[in-house]
Amino acid sequence: MSLQDKVAVVTGGSRGIGRAICLKLASLGAKVVVNYVSRADAAEETVAAIKAEGGNAVIARFNVADSADVQNAFKQILADEGRIDILVNNAGITRDGLVAMMKENAWDEVLDTNLKGAFNCIKAVSRPMMKQRWGRIVSITSVIGFAGNAGQANYAAAKAGMIGMTKSVARELASRGVTANGVAPGYIDTEMTRDLPDEVKGKILSEIPMNSLGSSEDVAGAVAFLVSDDARYVTGHFIHVNGGMFMG
Repeated sequence: MSLQDKVAVVTGGSRGIGRAICLKLASLGAKVVVNYVSRADAAEETVAAIKAEGGNAVIARFNVADSADVQNAFKQILADEGRIDILVNNAGITRDGLVAMMKENAWDEVLDTNLKGAFNCIKAVSRPMMKQRWGRIVSITSVIGFAGNAGQANYAAAKAGMIGMTKSVARELASRGVTANGVAPGYIDTEMTRDLPDEVKGKILSEIPMNSLGSSEDVAGAVAFLVSDDARYVTGHFIHVNGGMFMG
């Protein structure tokens, strides 16, 4: 699955799943644009790790929720690199709480970053990808977008919205050689899950047939397949990386 000479933009690429995706795509030959918004040190470390392995990467700071910021950033990337072949919509946040007590800003912040952010980035790459008649768009959704979860109505709504948007974009861009797919992780071993109390971790594991958390590399492998030529005829599809927790 060579990605030699391809340019990939990974939003939220400095840590966790995003970092693993950046490392994987770079290992396959892509030049990776590592996006971040608040942790410059983490983004710099990710780029350094890629270069240490002989890969090629640069940093791009922009807020996916800000449409003007996104448009300006992608214009600069196109000016610098000449093309964008791959977009991975990974940036996301959580603001958990029960609906009855959820503040409006907690709803807005999650929808703005997770759903509108993906829309902003897809809009920015659509014309360039259609013009070059090749492109890969992969959005990182979640098992929560398919199954729902108490206390995460905002997150579930955003991720479910990404699912519908991806299917629509797949139909719009298919005739121009551009695919749009998604990867839906379950519970992945990240900083967030490591901080959970043992009793919560035990309950989560009891719901997973494989009885283990996934790794960021598991998600990155699915992304790598979807952006490769091996997935040329795959669009509007979602790969579930959840150890059997949800089978849809």
